[in-house]
Amino acid sequence: MRNKIISTVKIHVDTWFRSDLSNPEQSQYFFNYRIFIENKGSESVQLLHRHWMVEHLIYGTQNVDGPGVVGEQPIIAAGERFEYVSGCEFWLPLGRMSGFYTFQNMESEQLFSVPIPLFTLEFPPLLS
Repeated sequence: MRNKIISTVKIHVDTWFRSDLSNPEQSQYFFNYRIFIENKGSESVQLLHRHWMVEHLIYGTQNVDGPGVVGEQPIIAAGERFEYVSGCEFWLPLGRMSGFYTFQNMESEQLFSVPIPLFTLEFPPLLS
């Protein structure tokens, strides 16, 4: 049953650089990311907790834990999707993030984790 629950929650991430909040001359690079969480299962789930690993490359990894996301612990009904936008500042033009969310199945009350896929945040001139 546990594997069935895990495979029914899908996570997708989109990212973008915020030139209006960044100052490359001062080594400040701000990025936004939009997280899409889709419940493809037949039972409602609630997002209870987040754990992020923010890799600042030469500065090491910062772990971020907390309840819910953006001040919410959303309940995502079967077949529904929840999305939110957040951001992160880096001191280099390149960084990575990954982690996991802890959910609870609203019917069985079973807790389970879903990995957040690793994504890279890149200052656009690095790509050219």
